Amino acid sequence: MDKGVLRQKLRQQLVQMSREEVASKSKQICDHVIGTEVFQKASVVMLFLSMPHEVDTTPLILTAWQRGKTVAVPKISWQQRHMIPVEITSLETGLKTDLHGLRNPTGGVPVPYDEIDLVITPGLGFDATGNRLGRGGSYYDTFFTSNKITAARWAVAFSNQVCDRIPHDDSDVPVEAVVTENGIMVCKRN
Repeated sequence: MDKGVLRQKLRQQLVQMSREEVASKSKQICDHVIGTEVFQKASVVMLFLSMPHEVDTTPLILTAWQRGKTVAVPKISWQQRHMIPVEITSLETGLKTDLHGLRNPTGGVPVPYDEIDLVITPGLGFDATGNRLGRGGSYYDTFFTSNKITAARWAVAFSNQVCDRIPHDDSDVPVEAVVTENGIMVCKRN
């Protein structure tokens, strides 16, 4: 299946989920992540600010702060087509919702790539080998090509976002694990 068709199919599935289902499954997913040694040992975690119909990362962000962790989120530059991790200390201030519906930090201190211990990525679809279907901008793929990043690359997704096969090419950077409401799927590369 072509990426565009698969994106459309996965978006439709996500839109059909009720608010209650998104909230319930998001909590289960976040609890799975919080229970891992990787999360517990991380000093700096990079998360994303959820859009509607995505796994709500708010519980992860709040737990990270409660445990004294630094929380970074992507600051997207649409004009330059790249993102940088910046530290946030609030979900109430310093954020602006842009044209794409994404909450983007208006400021924030950049976090050095090599200080990040765990990156949790969004995506529309994933497969068992870690291939990720994003929204088409290649922001995470470009970000992950930096040789300064040594962080674990994980994703959070609802189980209906896990596909048999995600189309990919050499520019796509896979994740190492996908966490769904059903548990943690460690990705095996062929």
